[in-house]
Amino acid sequence: AHSTETALLDVSEKLHAARSANLSSVLILLDLSAAFDTVNHKTLLATLRSLGICGSAWEWFASYLEGRSYQASDRISACLAEISSWMTAHQLKLNPSKTELLFIPGDSSPGHDLAISLHNDLISPSATARNLGVTMDNQLSFSSHVANVTRSCRFLLYNIRRIRPFLSTQAAQVLVQSLVISRLDYCNALLAGLPMNAIRPLQMIQNAAARLVFNLPKFSHTTPLLRSLHWLPVAARIRFKTLMLAYKAKNGPAPSYLKALITPRTAPRTLRSTSTARLVPPSLRVRGKFTSRLFSVLAPRWWNELPLEVRTAESLDIFKRRLKTHLFRNHFN
Repeated sequence: AHSTETALLDVSEKLHAARSANLSSVLILLDLSAAFDTVNHKTLLATLRSLGICGSAWEWFASYLEGRSYQASDRISACLAEISSWMTAHQLKLNPSKTELLFIPGDSSPGHDLAISLHNDLISPSATARNLGVTMDNQLSFSSHVANVTRSCRFLLYNIRRIRPFLSTQAAQVLVQSLVISRLDYCNALLAGLPMNAIRPLQMIQNAAARLVFNLPKFSHTTPLLRSLHWLPVAARIRFKTLMLAYKAKNGPAPSYLKALITPRTAPRTLRSTSTARLVPPSLRVRGKFTSRLFSVLAPRWWNELPLEVRTAESLDIFKRRLKTHLFRNHFN
């Protein structure tokens, strides 16, 4: 799960950074099942002309193909052709029917009717695409992902509620934590920087889970329940996960692409601040719109807000314990 989250975080970071630079991105999710081929628009038009299609009929095809982000389509098709060759050489196949294409436009980019040919299928961009269990949308709002997680958790809570009379409080807590809370925590670092109203459905699920553990009615106050269970609220859990990744990126172990997103602060001469284990502030590292959701922006900002004893923890286990205590006090005191 850790490697999955860091990989998805790297993808999300690149997509957010592209939007911040007013650039568009294309995410293609391939399904390994059946072989595919690609079509070059220029080659296709030349072939149609060689077959005797000319005049208004040929111009109709040309106007359809040439106005559809040809350059991007051509480059993507070339990339897919290389992937296809590699798959064939390694006796692997792709399933074009399950391949998804997600186009993430820049802030002021014009709409592109991008379409890629894969085997005999024409793949058009969709509004959402599922990647390693996370539903990504073309605005990177993750609203569809939040809705899907909320829906699945409600179903699980409904089933647990049916057997709750036969469970002890401890057994109910273990069951809820393993089936429901684990879903709320899965890849939740991708939700960092979202407004509170966007993650409110997840908080409502956690509140319902706490009431279910103690077998209390729907409108019971949940703050004392969360404190008793020692559960951080959803927003704090997202910050907790982000800062855990930041610690690993700063001190190891973490993938190189995650380490490259943060920079420890260094001073030209020995100062007392050199021992405070701070990170380079985001304002000095990146500028532009859509940067508030970047890990490279949020992680240093949140990291530098931590108390000194948390930032300078000697090990990951100590940091984890001190961080949870710090966040717990901030949210419940």
